[in-house]
Amino acid sequence: MSSTVIESIEQPDNGRAVPGAARERQVSEFTELTKMVQSAGLLRRRYAYYWTRFAVILLLLGGTAFAFFAIGPSWWQLVVAAVLALVLGQVMFLGHDAAHRQIFVSGRWNDWASLVVANLLAGMSYGWWNHKHSRHHAKPNTLGADGDIDAGAIVFTTENLERERTGIAGWFTQRQGWFFFPLLLLEGLNLHISGVKTIFGRGAVKRRPVEMAFVTLRLGGYLAIVFWFLPVGMAFAFLGVQLGLFGLYMGASFAPNHKGMPIVPASMKISFLHRQVLLSRNIRGGRFVDLFMGGLNYQIEHHLFPSMASPSLKKVQPMVRQFCADRGISYTETTLLHSYRIVVEYLNEVGLAARDPFQCPLVTEFRAAR
Repeated sequence: MSSTVIESIEQPDNGRAVPGAARERQVSEFTELTKMVQSAGLLRRRYAYYWTRFAVILLLLGGTAFAFFAIGPSWWQLVVAAVLALVLGQVMFLGHDAAHRQIFVSGRWNDWASLVVANLLAGMSYGWWNHKHSRHHAKPNTLGADGDIDAGAIVFTTENLERERTGIAGWFTQRQGWFFFPLLLLEGLNLHISGVKTIFGRGAVKRRPVEMAFVTLRLGGYLAIVFWFLPVGMAFAFLGVQLGLFGLYMGASFAPNHKGMPIVPASMKISFLHRQVLLSRNIRGGRFVDLFMGGLNYQIEHHLFPSMASPSLKKVQPMVRQFCADRGISYTETTLLHSYRIVVEYLNEVGLAARDPFQCPLVTEFRAAR
């Protein structure tokens, strides 16, 4: 057995052994849950909430810009850069919601909201990110389908290793968990570069001219202002802090939701309900965590109902949790700090498993959890 891949996941069958009947029951289970959620009014649009959120973000961006020009060429600008990184994180959470059709009924309105928020305000490519993220939502933690677990600098599963890593690469991989969060300091730059390569290359982009214009205006104007207003050394330091903390913030918000949860092969037959619940993790912690993670801490509910407005996820959580408990479906949630510990330990175990194929830490942990 692989060190990181669950080859089978037990699903309750209530005594029914006929595969076709089991599949029908699993489909009817999610239909039943959906009807409960609809009856509770939790799929309705939250226009006032999102317009307020958009206005607050514009005010925060305006306040940050005012502070930048008011402070002038001073090393206090690094504080402004740190604040800007956090504000842009909130911008991307809003762009994430728009991309999931959470804000408007009209798909076109949501698309344009995503373009304005992600491309024009944050300098990110909506088209690139949406294509990648849609694959993740369809089959999270699935080999060959979820790009978020493809091997890169970090190895998320030994099955995605093209060859054994030796020397410095091998040493790093065996300790990769400890390097994961420091490496996220480069993620902000990577996100911008990946988007630019896609919209100016041959990647699938729906509104390429618009994305090119918005990203060029945003990134070009941003760099011009920073280097015009600050000394060169200070300008580079400003960009380093802003991009570094932005990448760390994004990674620290997305990584706890799936890293360290079971990974399944593409050939596994598993219902939508079971796939989204068993392969996702919720993060509890109250209002601070809700704000810090932009609602992504309710990851199970978000994967079940991706078009649900983010403030409704908290309300639907008790319903989903009880629904899973009644049917014996494992529902995972933990604290933010504990999730970080899980991520670090899991990645280290994967790195060691690349050297010792007989270790199976994730399977052991999953079985113990059940």
